[in-house]
Amino acid sequence: MNAIPRLETERLILRGWEERDFEALAAIHSDPEVMTFLGGVQERGDAWRALSGLVGHWVLRGYGKWAVERKSDGVTMGRVGLINPEGWPGMEVGWTLGKQYWGQGYATEAAQAALNYGFLTQPVDRLISCIDPDNLASQAVAKRIGEAKGERVNLRIGGKDHPVDLWGITRAAWRKRQAAA
Repeated sequence: MNAIPRLETERLILRGWEERDFEALAAIHSDPEVMTFLGGVQERGDAWRALSGLVGHWVLRGYGKWAVERKSDGVTMGRVGLINPEGWPGMEVGWTLGKQYWGQGYATEAAQAALNYGFLTQPVDRLISCIDPDNLASQAVAKRIGEAKGERVNLRIGGKDHPVDLWGITRAAWRKRQAAA
């Protein structure tokens, strides 16, 4: 397996998953507020399988979601990165942080790093984010990283349909934002 690359931002480290991250991930997956738009709360066993899937995505696709660690204290805050599982409408930039880390710009900071990594390393013309139509906080993050709202699609997960809006940014729009920064 190739090593998961490590990214750093001003306040965060995006790194490969370790077994020690399980408790933080299990807490996130058991929080009803965090999981409102992500299929609902999960039991510890489901969170373990999710952690295995996070690691496995890197093995199978060569990219995935990182564990997000805060530099100031080393706490694992959540998961952010790139996914494109079977049946997905495209390569997605996704983010999920524990509730105690909301509203501080961490999701935007990590998502921007993941989006930049995606365009710098992957041969894609567009990156998307699949966002529940009622998830205003994630819509705000999408706007801050330069994504625009697109069409509505149904994602079929666990035998259930989930309507989501496809937010996205093209490589050309990303380059223009990079040049203006």
